Amino acid sequence: MVSLSFDRDFNIESGPAMELSPLVRRVLADNPGPFTFKGTASFIVGRGEVAIIDPGPDSDQHLAALLAAIRGETVSHILVTHSHLDHSPLARRLQAATGAALVGYGAVTRPESSDSGLPRLDASIDADFDPDIRLRHGEAVTGKGWTLEGVFTPGHMSNHMSYALAEEKTLFCGDHVMAWATSVIAPPDGNMGQYFASLRLLLDRDDALYHPAHGPSRAEPKSLVRAYLVHRKMREDAILARLKAGDRSIAEIVKANYADIDPRLHAAAGLSTLAHIEHLIERGLVRQDPQGPLTQYFAT
Repeated sequence: MVSLSFDRDFNIESGPAMELSPLVRRVLADNPGPFTFKGTASFIVGRGEVAIIDPGPDSDQHLAALLAAIRGETVSHILVTHSHLDHSPLARRLQAATGAALVGYGAVTRPESSDSGLPRLDASIDADFDPDIRLRHGEAVTGKGWTLEGVFTPGHMSNHMSYALAEEKTLFCGDHVMAWATSVIAPPDGNMGQYFASLRLLLDRDDALYHPAHGPSRAEPKSLVRAYLVHRKMREDAILARLKAGDRSIAEIVKANYADIDPRLHAAAGLSTLAHIEHLIERGLVRQDPQGPLTQYFAT
């Protein structure tokens, strides 16, 4: 059995740039929290002519730290893995300071409404994000001594793009795969079916190292991806078991299946449960009854 274990040994300070390899430096933003762990990592790729991946939240302190880290260098590209508020908002201010082109998969429209009855996480979407270069899967941007190829990994968000550094067989995987915790899949923009497919996509690649946007890096990453797939399958099995036992609401399922997690994460757990249920409905394993004030769910 493949088991999912987490690495929370990540005692680094925000601000100073940390050299991770000949081509990669990391600058940690000062935005710790239950979803961001110790903060959002921005990555500087290259020497002299560089790219910055995930500029981070709109923070004067983090902007100053990034500009200090690249003093005397030229920034050609600013790449964003996805447009959550802890990843993309600083992009425009960093672009104004450096003249770099803004790169990403594309913009996301914040949904107008949701009938799930759950708290909304789409308020965390950066509605102003709109890249200058809309990269597609397999396309690349290049600089002096480095190549960053887009690896489209939707699921956590519909515009989630990872970036592969060919010269070091490294993948900057944003929030798609992390070593410290699982990724939240939050409808209506998050999609569990897409997330499963994006995980399987990574198993066909030969990346030797992952740099997530939160928490520590991960060598020999395929074992982590396999563990993610097993974990998500176990979550779906547990949801089906609760429905067969008589649970009819997401709140009942979360109470039973997430009793051991931080209560601050229960809303996110409810959204991930909804994402799993939508995936089960797509495959005909669950049906929903829209009658009454709250939607009820039944195993088929």
